[in-house]
Amino acid sequence: MKIKTALVSVADKTGLPELARALQKHKVAVYSTGGTAKMLRETGMETRDISELTGFSEILGGRVKTLHPNVHAAILADGGNPEHINTLKELGAPPVDLVAVNFYPFEKALGGGEAEIIENIDIGGPAMARAAAKNFAYTAVLTDPQDYPAFIGEMERTRGEIGAEHARILAAKAFAAVAHLDAAIANYFCAEGDFPSHLFLHLHKQMNLKYGENPHQSAAFYEPFGRAGGGYEQLQGGAVSYNNLLDARAAWGLAESIDEPAAAIIKHNNPCGAAAAENIRLAFHMARRCDPDASFGGIVALNREVDGETAEALSGVFLEAVLAPQFSPEAKEIFAARAERLRVLLAPSGGGGVEIRGGGGILLAQTADSFNGGAEWETATRARPDEKQMRDLRFAWRVAAAVKSNAVVAVKDCATVGVGAGQMSRVDSARLAVQKAERAKLKLDNAAAASDGFFPFADGLEELANAGVSAVVQPGGSKRDGEIIAAADKAGIAMVFANRRHFRH
Repeated sequence: MKIKTALVSVADKTGLPELARALQKHKVAVYSTGGTAKMLRETGMETRDISELTGFSEILGGRVKTLHPNVHAAILADGGNPEHINTLKELGAPPVDLVAVNFYPFEKALGGGEAEIIENIDIGGPAMARAAAKNFAYTAVLTDPQDYPAFIGEMERTRGEIGAEHARILAAKAFAAVAHLDAAIANYFCAEGDFPSHLFLHLHKQMNLKYGENPHQSAAFYEPFGRAGGGYEQLQGGAVSYNNLLDARAAWGLAESIDEPAAAIIKHNNPCGAAAAENIRLAFHMARRCDPDASFGGIVALNREVDGETAEALSGVFLEAVLAPQFSPEAKEIFAARAERLRVLLAPSGGGGVEIRGGGGILLAQTADSFNGGAEWETATRARPDEKQMRDLRFAWRVAAAVKSNAVVAVKDCATVGVGAGQMSRVDSARLAVQKAERAKLKLDNAAAASDGFFPFADGLEELANAGVSAVVQPGGSKRDGEIIAAADKAGIAMVFANRRHFRH
């Protein structure tokens, strides 16, 4: 389509001068509104007020300026329909070939008072965008300043024309932009506490994946549109799979939750090792010794910048991916030698808030898991944990929250020495944690352990005590708590009730 007449009305004026110059170069007649017209004139661009098209001035303090038959007829006219063309002639309105519009910043206004929020509910902008998108065969629509360069480039190549496929893509983006705005407004009005009565999600595709859970399942990765820090920036390596991303998220969630320099190694969405130390290189070595076999092909997250020395240590192990908040130039150079096999990811910022999980045709929305590292803890036994034991208990408690239920985690010197994950009975998870420690030739004497749920019977606690564990943290709350406390007292170990559980399914 040839662009002869444009209607430009934008709240976000990013890239507006460049777009206007391109339109002027191709002798496009431009109609604009309010602040848009003011900015265009200040930069020396020619524009006509929207009132020249409507024959009316803005009313209601600007609430009504484009809601007019002349505007929408000019946008919606079917260029192949003689009746439509004749109607435009009778109205004295030229067909509008381009609508460049974006909306009031409703989501940015959400932190203000309700009067400000209401004023930022755009009416005319979405109406024009929907009209242009519906009529994409004859009217192009721009709703995102990031699309301006490609649009200008095509006009340059074709002397002022836009191809049908390009127009269709822009129409799809316009409908998505309107849907996103409507979803944000509906969520605001439906809000009830943390969760709205109706939850509207606008998911944005971050990337196509190599495959889903299995190679025969094609897949893509979506996150909430515009979420701060969403996704991971990949610095090198092959395409990531869903399993890679799931493990990366679990690894970073654990590493980020630890204040000290820490490393977390994840395999099949479970930690096979985690440690905190004076630096991340030492933390990685301590984490890996917990289960060196399982760490083969795992994903490692580190919560500090990776330097050259740490990169050398990581390069000595086969890993699917490494993620961290930063990588030094030396580390990037070292990893580059393994670019074909090793994925290097920058970890996202942010987190917390509400998380959404799907399964079985339903969606679960829940607040992010959080930790109560001592304030609500109460010692249930005669023996009380000393300062070192408490430090290990807190670390074990964080790791247990990242392990699939049922979870039992043994820790010594802020490093995992045994992890029992995903067993159907808690005693089996305790046995598995002990077996893992024995296989890795790690001593459990004076170790601390965490259980993500309460011990329903004394047998799980007794397995840990018999292996040398001297302190345990668990949620408490079983009807047999008295029996469990008696078993702990008999074994002479300290047991703390955290009064919170951390199931992870």
